[in-house]
Amino acid sequence: MKKKTGFVAIIGRPNVGKSTLLNKILGQKIVIATDKPQTTRRRIKGIHTTDKGQIIFIDTPGIYKPWDKFGELLFEEAKLSVPDADVILFVVDASEEAGKGDKWIANNILNTEIPVIIVCNKVDNVKNTEKRDSNVNSYKLLFEKNYPLVKISAKTGRNIDTLIDNIYRKLPQGEPIYDEDDLTDETMRKIAAETIREKILLSTKDEIPHSVAVIIEQYKEEEDIDKIYATIVVEHDSQKMILIGKNGQMVKKIGTEARLELEKLADKKIFLDLNVKVIKNWRKTYKNPENLL
Repeated sequence: MKKKTGFVAIIGRPNVGKSTLLNKILGQKIVIATDKPQTTRRRIKGIHTTDKGQIIFIDTPGIYKPWDKFGELLFEEAKLSVPDADVILFVVDASEEAGKGDKWIANNILNTEIPVIIVCNKVDNVKNTEKRDSNVNSYKLLFEKNYPLVKISAKTGRNIDTLIDNIYRKLPQGEPIYDEDDLTDETMRKIAAETIREKILLSTKDEIPHSVAVIIEQYKEEEDIDKIYATIVVEHDSQKMILIGKNGQMVKKIGTEARLELEKLADKKIFLDLNVKVIKNWRKTYKNPENLL
């Protein structure tokens, strides 16, 4: 049997479960996932290899109408993944009916000849069968074309195999691009920044998540230990105080949780040094995203 290989863009509104889905498919956490908007801020590759071939998933930021420079940047990140994709997964939250955001994505991003698969996530959150069917049908009606639709639960893994089978039907023939053991092409430097940011999102209140970024100032790899020096960037002095916490307890907690997870990924000891810095209104004015994303 000839193998198939291709790129699959994962598109959808914030918080519909795109990153959770990718982690479940890969069987390992490579993308941070929280219930906070803007958790995913850039395109991240996840590589899934089987006897059938290789699927290179591109996880993208949640799409919403941008209101600042940073929002525009996230929108462009998501949009850039579409033209080069062989298949697009339109991930939606099936626990509710299609809304204006879904309709906007369908009309403006998914108006394309690239094959689309509608992925209805969170179906297990709706116990009423009639309501669930109505919600699912509302996403079908967004398109004139009769796109295939798969009902899944990214959290439990329900119907993930069915989704993978549907993807392979749409992929072109070709040999794998990456080694079969590769799960991502992300560097440990980028993974470290994302892991630290995830622990911040999970540990702080709503006034912090949108305003925070992590810069890895230095990543020194040694035989027995990796030494990471990172700066957490926020927009206001009050946010800095929250992140540091009483007697430095909050930043210590964030650092410990991030270090423990990074040690599992790196399979070695990690030294992690965190500092907090204020850059006023960086999301509105920042011109060089490479350091902050």
